[in-house]
Amino acid sequence: MKPTSSKPQAPEPTEAPQNDREVGTAHDASSIGGEGCAGGARWRFGTALDPHPTSTQSRFMSAKIRHTAATWLSPEEISQFTRASNASGALSIATSWALIAAAFVLLAHFPTSPLAWLTTLVILGGRQLALAILMHECAHHSLFATPALNQHVGQWLCAAPVWQRLTDYRTHHIKHHGRTSLEDDPDLGLANAFPTTRASLLRKFLRDVTGIAFIRRVVALLLMDAGVISYTASTGAKRVEPRPTVARMLKQLATNFGPTLLTNAVLATILWTSGNPWLYAVWVLAWATTFSVFVRIRSIAEHGMTATSTDPLLNTRTTQANPLARLTVAPHHVNYHLEHHLLPKVPHYKLTALHHLLKERGAYLEATEAKGYGQVLRLAVSHPRR
Repeated sequence: MKPTSSKPQAPEPTEAPQNDREVGTAHDASSIGGEGCAGGARWRFGTALDPHPTSTQSRFMSAKIRHTAATWLSPEEISQFTRASNASGALSIATSWALIAAAFVLLAHFPTSPLAWLTTLVILGGRQLALAILMHECAHHSLFATPALNQHVGQWLCAAPVWQRLTDYRTHHIKHHGRTSLEDDPDLGLANAFPTTRASLLRKFLRDVTGIAFIRRVVALLLMDAGVISYTASTGAKRVEPRPTVARMLKQLATNFGPTLLTNAVLATILWTSGNPWLYAVWVLAWATTFSVFVRIRSIAEHGMTATSTDPLLNTRTTQANPLARLTVAPHHVNYHLEHHLLPKVPHYKLTALHHLLKERGAYLEATEAKGYGQVLRLAVSHPRR
């Protein structure tokens, strides 16, 4: 997509609220791997990530302002970028489900091949994340132009098959956008654990590939669906008081877990009628292993090791993604996360164009960006050993 209007006269960025924490960057820090302060700025990031760093003074000054999309885009361009397409939205969903079907076909034809098993688990885990990302798009009403498609297609073809709840996720996620990196950010628990040590990160990945994280996730989701603990798409679920009655829990389960049960039953039936009912177990295995790994890496990349700030340029990271990353940890352009936070209503299929335009107009002179997910993981283990 190419914007039709020329670069606007950039308005003055807005001052960050004084009661929120104002931060600098790693350039301002006096130590590595934890929270530090310089000139009253607070940060949770130990190593400079921006491949085009500016001076300490410039970065520190930018910490006191909050950039928005209007800093670089005209109202006409914003309108153009946020215009969704039903056809493009449908193509996104069709692409992910087609790759899921292809993975099943591959393993059905080569059931004894270790390479086929590995390829299938990688593709399925990546596409399960892709469905969650498309649900995220629908939560912002940005995948389709038609609101009803965002709600119903997003719930039944994206959220439910991977045990998600679109409406509850939308409420949770909108608060994340409003309070990113601050103490009441509901997703703060996903970022605060980093940077960590290499051993700690390896233990996390070990829990992912062995299914330990899967078991914990299943227990938590069942308790959330039953209304025993509060809903969260992150960490920090709390026990609901007073505890619901058994009848209430069963009703909640039917409402919240019912769509997941139904959509997975349909998928299992399709695989059974194809003569390969065992393939449904592979779907669950991918959700228990590769999906867990890919979700973790994506979460680290988006906000891990970034500044505590009200400015998206400092609290959110865009990560460059190669074809393998796009198949696994960065489906549907989710790697352009800074662009998404600057303008959440932009459909994922326009984020690449938005990224290039922002680069042309100088936004990335101060933004947080990684050259790849390998660089992100190196930063994630930058904490000194205790």
